[in-house]
Amino acid sequence: MAETRRKVLEVLNGKCLTPPPVWLMRQAGRYLPEYRATRATAGSFLDLCYTPDLAVEVTLQPIRRYAFDAAILFSDILVIPDALHRNVRFEEGHGPRMDPIDTDGIARLKADGVLSHLSPVFETVSRLRRELPVETTLLGFCGAPWTVATYMIAGRGTPDQAPARLFAYRHPKAFEQLLAFLADVSADYLVEQIDAGADAVQIFDSWAGVLGEDEFARFAVEPMRRMIASVRARRPSAKIIAFAKGAGLLLKDYRRLTGADAIGLDWAVPLSFAAELQKDGPVQGNLDPMRVVAGGAAMESAIDRILDVLGHGPLIFNLGHGITPEADPENVATLVARVRRGEG
Repeated sequence: MAETRRKVLEVLNGKCLTPPPVWLMRQAGRYLPEYRATRATAGSFLDLCYTPDLAVEVTLQPIRRYAFDAAILFSDILVIPDALHRNVRFEEGHGPRMDPIDTDGIARLKADGVLSHLSPVFETVSRLRRELPVETTLLGFCGAPWTVATYMIAGRGTPDQAPARLFAYRHPKAFEQLLAFLADVSADYLVEQIDAGADAVQIFDSWAGVLGEDEFARFAVEPMRRMIASVRARRPSAKIIAFAKGAGLLLKDYRRLTGADAIGLDWAVPLSFAAELQKDGPVQGNLDPMRVVAGGAAMESAIDRILDVLGHGPLIFNLGHGITPEADPENVATLVARVRRGEG
């Protein structure tokens, strides 16, 4: 019987594979008709995240369709503030909303009950590991402290996260307390996902790109370092992907400073710089999601370029951010075929 290989896990261990393994951020989502059908039965978006039957189903849908090399847990980065009783809700046409937190609210934060609130997520992870093909890497995830904090302070998403940046300047001690708290409770959350069956985890710092150099060091790097160190202290073999979207040149020392195994790259990272980062370890990325919407030569030539530059080192092929609802599922099939066989 042939040895079963989890290729994404192999790359996270530093191996170079040709062709590289492939999965896509938000691969379970609104571009798939089967997802939309399941979503229509779920009630609220959080109900979908917290109902293992449904969360397992939508996680498996893109694996059935495309046989990606990894499945990522279907959930949301805002389940942590939801578990902290911040009244998280998703409003149609407006996105996530929650009760904004202030300095008094930060002082009152307690981790008691967070993991029990999130127990349906751990059940989903456990069931996924049993139901996924044995060769498919299972990824858990959470939001980075900076990104989660931006939503908690503003009570919603904002274009440049000005409310969180202003709060950090006006209330530096309270803000650092919030980031440290989120780092600790998020590390607990990741450890539980690993124990439930996740092979590796990804930490999404989706709003890292709005930070200046000093702020990036204090608000993005330091909480991530704290979080990864906490996970590794308890699970030394844990494999961790860190995705700091928009960080650009600040990614130069990001792997070393945070302790991440692999660095996720958005589509604005030049491939020449990506190749330099790859000398220090695995990279993941970084096709522009709009090229998947466009399809054809716009997508295929960019796939080839990424493979030409990064395909001889440790690479996990992915998008530079999540797939969008406008993407044609057939374009995704072409993407997977081209990565794996060099032809559409």
